[in-house]
Amino acid sequence: MKQYPHIIVSNPSEHKGKWNQVFNNDHPIHVEVGTGKGQFLMGMGMLHPEVNYIGIEKYDSVIITALERAIESEQPNVKFLNEDVTNILDYFDQGEVDRLFINFTDPWPKNKHEKRRLTYKGFLDLYKQILKPTGEIHFKTDNQGLFEYSLESLSGYGMSLHNVSLDLHKSDIEGNVMTEYEEKFSQKGMRIYRCEAKFR
Repeated sequence: MKQYPHIIVSNPSEHKGKWNQVFNNDHPIHVEVGTGKGQFLMGMGMLHPEVNYIGIEKYDSVIITALERAIESEQPNVKFLNEDVTNILDYFDQGEVDRLFINFTDPWPKNKHEKRRLTYKGFLDLYKQILKPTGEIHFKTDNQGLFEYSLESLSGYGMSLHNVSLDLHKSDIEGNVMTEYEEKFSQKGMRIYRCEAKFR
């Protein structure tokens, strides 16, 4: 990973507030937390060259696959951070991010693990600080329980919900890019839940 600092950015805190300098443009910045193997982010990067994408993934074993994909495609608008999302305020300045993606995160179904869910109010506190006032959170999951919890958490936090889908692949939402998990689950006939949320 150290051989590709232009793809997996080391010491991201050094770029806090200056990510447009890293990309050498003033395009909007979209961040995916828990980016996994990078399929979603690479797909989005290809579809939207006018957007800068940053994926955060803490597990080395997983982000290696994302790196391999990025090396092969040579997309200049996609970067990765091998970091923990709990430290996201160290990497982005206030209002620096235009959109945040949360895709197929661990549902942490036990009540005692609620604070670990990436749609828990503690995480929303962090997201609100790095997102622009007009910023959005886009959320996808196969887990109905997590989706119901997240809708309640997002709306309870004072966010407005848009484009809520209880079966994404049977909806009229356009431009959907699938993650690895999404492909796997949808092939089994499982529902994919999706929503968008904005701070009021």
